[in-house]
Amino acid sequence: MQINIPNLLTWARIALIPVFVGVFYLPDDWASWTQKNLFATVFFVAAAVTDWFDGYLARKLGQTSAFGAFLDPVADKLMVAAALIMLVDLSRVHPLIAIIIIGREVTISALREWMARVGEASSVAVAYIGKLKTTVQMVAIPMLLLHGTFSGVDFHLVGGVLIHVAAALTLWSMGYYLRRALPRLLVKEQG
Repeated sequence: MQINIPNLLTWARIALIPVFVGVFYLPDDWASWTQKNLFATVFFVAAAVTDWFDGYLARKLGQTSAFGAFLDPVADKLMVAAALIMLVDLSRVHPLIAIIIIGREVTISALREWMARVGEASSVAVAYIGKLKTTVQMVAIPMLLLHGTFSGVDFHLVGGVLIHVAAALTLWSMGYYLRRALPRLLVKEQG
């Protein structure tokens, strides 16, 4: 494992997961629900911002590594899964939405790993639809964590609509990646 700034930022993102989840378990006399929502949102957004910075810095500083390429998407998936599970627990996201999004992440991660093993990783490289799905869910989740109305905008309502859009994009992107891999999936393994 290379220790460099991008990898440290990825590790920081992972370390922030129990922080933004743990905020909701603070005693009520330590923080109101509005404060818990705000703190969790700030920590989640800080973690999400490190995702952009670690990739940017890895390229800019020439510090890309196989370990970083592995750890970065794992950190993203852990962060999103933790947030969705917390939002389900808080009754802010329907469990089916969380299952769709988390299930897709597991499925496509396994598919990418398998395609890399058979030398066809480029077939399931990140596509525009995957980036769009990620963008929509990374906007929806903080809105659902914030869970309030501010400046006349009902963040819970907007976040709820966006998380449903993210779930639809999740299914669409999964279909896209599975179609790309289908020719290889249909080929019999020769042993």
